[in-house]
Amino acid sequence: MITQIVTLLGVLIGALTSYVSTTVAERTRHRRAMATRWDERKLNTYVEYLTCVKEAADSAKESLKARENPDLQRALLATMNEAEKRRSVLFETLILLAEPSAVEAAKDVNQILWRALIAARESNCDRFFGWTI
Repeated sequence: MITQIVTLLGVLIGALTSYVSTTVAERTRHRRAMATRWDERKLNTYVEYLTCVKEAADSAKESLKARENPDLQRALLATMNEAEKRRSVLFETLILLAEPSAVEAAKDVNQILWRALIAARESNCDRFFGWTI
């Protein structure tokens, strides 16, 4: 009878050990998958944000060059404004996902971009940047 109890205890301990080790492994795998998913989301947000910044800045610069062609300048300003709207939404996402240092850098980028957008809207790049086109 004692051998049966010892055998039963061995089976119970083995089952419990197997359950605990499987649970720990699954939790670790799940955490790793979640971290990877958030890292991918962060990277996509960074890329989209910077793409919008670049598009808005390029449109602002081109609209300043197109001061002599009002139709082209209006089209470029419209493109610039659309990029700025998308950048604004993506900045909010970036605030939620990014590290504090990345958020601070993005705020600095925003300040510089806004100066460029104001210059493009006023068609006076020399006042803000000293650019010569």
